[in-house]
This record gives sequence, structure tokens and C-alpha cells, in this order.
Amino acid sequence: MITNELDATKQYLPKVQQKLMNNPVQTKDVTFADTVKSLIQDVNSQQVESAQSTEKLIKGEPVDIHDVMISAEKAKTSFELLMELRNKGLDLYQEVLRMQV
Repeated sequence: MITNELDATKQYLPKVQQKLMNNPVQTKDVTFADTVKSLIQDVNSQQVESAQSTEKLIKGEPVDIHDVMISAEKAKTSFELLMELRNKGLDLYQEVLRMQV
């Protein structure tokens, strides 16, 4: 029997929004700063996880090399996304400063 793994009732949103939807009490108080802080914490945790798996590989502990590479690429990609968001935010700020009143 083949089952559909996709849940039609679940919305496929970014992890930050999924966490907020699972905890409806928090959705009323969520600010942009909280969302950015959560994104930075997620990126940091991925960086730490990548560093730990790389360290295990260097020490010679039994770790799959593909898992190490996957965690390193995830951390790299999420960091690049964070940097692009920062750059776009700075561009937006500079554009607002150039506006004439």
C-alpha cells in the first residue's frame, strides 16, 4: 500500500513560521526582531553542528564523511542566506536615507 507522505492540512512554510504556528500563544507577540534573532540562532546552531561533526572526523571518530559534508554545506548555505539578507537590509536602509522628503 502506498501512502502519501505529504500532509494536505499542513502548510509548508519556513521553520521559523512552523514553530510559531505550533505555539499559537506566541504568534501575537512576534516581532521582526524576534524572527531575525531566531534566524541567527538557527544559523549559529548549524555552524556549531558542522564544527562538531568536522572535529569528530578530524579526531578519527566513526563518522560518515557524507554527513560531515552535508552539515558543512547546510551551514555554509544558511550563512550565505543570512549575509544576503543583511546586505539587502543595508541596501534598503541606504535607499531610505537617499529619499527626499
